Amino acid sequence: MSKLRIAVQKSGRLNEDSMRLLKAIGISIDNGKDQLKAVARNFPLEVFYLRNGDIPQYLRDGVVDIAIIGENVLIEKGSDLPIVERLGFSKCKVSIAVPKESKATSLKDLEGQRIATSYPNTVNQFLDKNGIKANLHIINGSVEIAPNIGLADGICDIVSSGSTLFKNGLKEVEVLLTSEAVLAKSPKLSDENEALLNKIQFRIQSVLRGQNFKYVLLNAPNDKLEEIISVLPGMKSPTVLPLAKEGWSSVHSVIDKNQFWDVIDELKAKGAQGILVCPIEKMVM
Repeated sequence: MSKLRIAVQKSGRLNEDSMRLLKAIGISIDNGKDQLKAVARNFPLEVFYLRNGDIPQYLRDGVVDIAIIGENVLIEKGSDLPIVERLGFSKCKVSIAVPKESKATSLKDLEGQRIATSYPNTVNQFLDKNGIKANLHIINGSVEIAPNIGLADGICDIVSSGSTLFKNGLKEVEVLLTSEAVLAKSPKLSDENEALLNKIQFRIQSVLRGQNFKYVLLNAPNDKLEEIISVLPGMKSPTVLPLAKEGWSSVHSVIDKNQFWDVIDELKAKGAQGILVCPIEKMVM
């Protein structure tokens, strides 16, 4: 039987988030310490633990079928590879930063300056697009130190919280792009493994959908029922059940987490009581 081969980052936050997602979609993986390959117990899947920067070439060559990878790496090294799902975690920016004492405050101030980066393709494309000429120093590893040792006037690197920039006395002057983890696939994926990918993608979509909603139960007086229901978008329409107490009903619905507090405030104002909110593990459509 064919196995789908998935690449994930060897270590770090993206690895942890990736393994958490695989667990959430019901895939159990036996992986020991320092193992570079592991097999799922309950799904035809092999997991390859690889360096993030190497994954695009493995996808291109068909060594792995799919990968959970930072979009920033895909833009830099695998812009030809198709993204099949945006995963919403491991969010970051690719930014240009300069020393805090630098007079540079915008992109145009970088004309003719030296920029240290691990993302030369991304930086060159961005500078060309904006008509800026700068000298790039390609560094694999910690680029934040480059201005402090006189190697560069600024850097371009990924920024998550900004704490690394702060610790190294740097300030952000330009954001090139925003990034998140994505699911990418190989152009050499077989039809048989495409069917397995579809199953994985369906499960992932169910998990991601569940993360974006909250399940809400509330008690509503019957004379305010229509007003309260009008506030609840739900998936199709809310579920309404009579309560033992005469004149009251129990209403069950789903609320988008981005609208959550506004909806709750409006429900309370319209007479809803005993509002109970529950997380949704998965939402299957």
